[in-house]
Amino acid sequence: MNPLVIDLAKAFASRDSVEQIEEGVLLAPRFDADGLIPVVTTDATSGDVLMMGVMNAEALLRTIETREAHYWSRSRKCLWHKGSTSGLVQKIVEIRVDDDQDAVWLRVDVAGEASCHVGYRSCFYRAVATNAHSGAVLLSFKEPQKAFDPTLVYGDTPNPTIL
Repeated sequence: MNPLVIDLAKAFASRDSVEQIEEGVLLAPRFDADGLIPVVTTDATSGDVLMMGVMNAEALLRTIETREAHYWSRSRKCLWHKGSTSGLVQKIVEIRVDDDQDAVWLRVDVAGEASCHVGYRSCFYRAVATNAHSGAVLLSFKEPQKAFDPTLVYGDTPNPTIL
């Protein structure tokens, strides 16, 4: 894939008025102080939440251009094409922005059965117990088994989870 030359002046509209941001037809994303915007990714068919990530301007533009999800990896500090290692590419069905254009929603079809690097279908494979009375708050698994074995898919690739 050729490197994308980003010209933000041409790619994204300036944020000139509330009316333009909320009711206009030009994309004018608001990135945070670190140059990132949160992204919620859901399965286009089921609506299940697959993951939450962030994008910088280049990741958003590459996603729009290629119709495949790209993110900014905060742990690796680099652009990340989802599925480039695992083959679990997220094909874009629809990209939405929220009312003030400071969050992105991707509706995707996944090439494969999962989106989570841990091996589960969704990165949200556990739920917080609501009946915790004392002691540690517990998690319960909502996906009974992994969709794939991450050691077979990723081999010795460093785990992106930060302690």
